[in-house]
Amino acid sequence: MLEKRSAKFHRVEKGQTLADIAAYYSTSVYLLVKENGLKCPIFVGQVLIVPKERGNLYVVKEGDTKTLLCGSAERYEKLNGKSFYIGMRVLLQ
Repeated sequence: MLEKRSAKFHRVEKGQTLADIAAYYSTSVYLLVKENGLKCPIFVGQVLIVPKERGNLYVVKEGDTKTLLCGSAERYEKLNGKSFYIGMRVLLQ
């Protein structure tokens, strides 16, 4: 049986950033970029697909590792991409 996917959409408003939108929907910037195939900055009025996969957002702290946060580096990179730095908001799941 096929999985039903109910997509959510978001229209970008003045002053919004990808980080703002990702935080609002409890997703990661990486997944927003990936889901929408973004290669340039977002613009006012642009309609974005909100990724289905959501979870808890966490701010990376000193001593954290990809494996510690998500169980494995591979799982982390699936949710957040390869970037990893202190202060980055990442999706945990």
